[in-house]
Amino acid sequence: MIRKISSMSTLAIGLFAASTAMAHGENLKPDDFVGISFWLISMALVAATVFFFIETQRVAGKWKTSLLVSGLVTLVAAVHYFYMREVWVSTGDTPIVFRYIDWLITVPLLMIEFYLILSAITEVRAGIFWRLTLGTLVMLVGGFLGEAGYIAVWPAFIIGMAGWIYILYEIFAGEAGQVNATQSPESVKSAFSLMRWIVTFGWAIYPVGYVIGYLVGIDAKESMAGLNIAYNLADVLNKIAFGVIIWNVASRESAKPQLY
Repeated sequence: MIRKISSMSTLAIGLFAASTAMAHGENLKPDDFVGISFWLISMALVAATVFFFIETQRVAGKWKTSLLVSGLVTLVAAVHYFYMREVWVSTGDTPIVFRYIDWLITVPLLMIEFYLILSAITEVRAGIFWRLTLGTLVMLVGGFLGEAGYIAVWPAFIIGMAGWIYILYEIFAGEAGQVNATQSPESVKSAFSLMRWIVTFGWAIYPVGYVIGYLVGIDAKESMAGLNIAYNLADVLNKIAFGVIIWNVASRESAKPQLY
């Protein structure tokens, strides 16, 4: 146990060192609220990563993968935030490529969490995994093509929204939602419900930000700042809070006599 905690401490030190190394001496201005949000959230992601990895040692075996994936989500996001904040502080430009590379890794992992928590309590068909992954990729590819300028913003927006709606259908009315409703204990039902409401309302920040940034004709500089703050704050809910929900149900279920 001491060795495992030590390895987590080493990870935290390594992430902090990497973060410091990427600063390059740039001064963060007190009125740069976007830059401040990048710094705050990158550190919060580091803290969440260490917490989730340490907590994997306290939950039952069947919950370890879910909690490990939560830690991987915040780890990958933290590393990308180091680069994104450097791009913003140094250039004032939106780090579109870094953000989408982050999302292309972390968002599918978040969707896999629905499959994993159901798998921890019952047998689940692999189709749930693949449908959630497919919907996620459609959503992200559509958004990236629009923001990066490969296709017109409206078609890209429609493609991204189609992927999101497909995900919502699967977790509310599709097989994943049905398995949760019929086979999950109350604690898992509660966690599943909170997770899918985050996907509904927390993820809504992204299309709203996209509309503000690209579709309503607001001044480009102003919309860029608002877009980045919206995306950064959304990641607190959609990555850290999402993982905390999983940690909570994993801890509660691990403390119960294992009846299933």
